Amino acid sequence: MILVIYAHPYPAHSRACAALVAAIRDVEGVQVRSLYDLYPDFDIDGEAERAALESAQLIVWLHPFYWYGVPALLKHWLDVVLVKGWSHGNDGHALQGRDCLWVTTTGGDENAFSEEGRHGHPFAAFEPPMRQTAKYCGMNWLAPMPVRGAHEVPVETLAAAGKALRERLDAWLAQKAGAANA
Repeated sequence: MILVIYAHPYPAHSRACAALVAAIRDVEGVQVRSLYDLYPDFDIDGEAERAALESAQLIVWLHPFYWYGVPALLKHWLDVVLVKGWSHGNDGHALQGRDCLWVTTTGGDENAFSEEGRHGHPFAAFEPPMRQTAKYCGMNWLAPMPVRGAHEVPVETLAAAGKALRERLDAWLAQKAGAANA
C-alpha cells in the first residue's frame, strides 16, 4: 500500500498540489491522508497516524515548499507521529525498510533554485532535513520529485507533473508486485 501524507494549508488555492493529488487519488492501493482536513485544530491522533503508516510500504510526503521546509501541520505531524521507541531509537523500527518519496511544489522555477537565483542554492540543498528524517527512521529515501514554478506554469505542465507522479507510483507498485511474484 502507498500512503500519501498530504499537507496543504489552503488546498482550495492550490494548482500544483491539487493536480498531483487528482492524478493519483484513484490509483489502486493509494490512500491520501489530507492532514489539514483531518486535523484543522492541529490535534493530531498519533496512534491513528502510526496505524496508517504501519500498513504502508511506500510513504509519500506531498506538500508545498514553505520557507525552505514543510507547512506547520506537517512539521507538527512529524513531531507527534515519529516518536522515539516507535520510528527510531533502540526499539523503534516500525518504518524500517519502508520507501519514502518526497513530492513538493515550489513557487520558484529552476532559475530561482540556483546559486544565481533568488534562493541562492539549487533545490537539492534543501533536501537534507527531509532525507535525514526518513533515513533516521530507517526508511529508504527515493529520489524526490519537486514540481517547480507552481504559480506560473501552464495547466498542461501541472497535468504532466501529475502524470509523472502517477507513473512513478505505478512503476513502484509494479516493481513490488514483481518482487512478490519472484
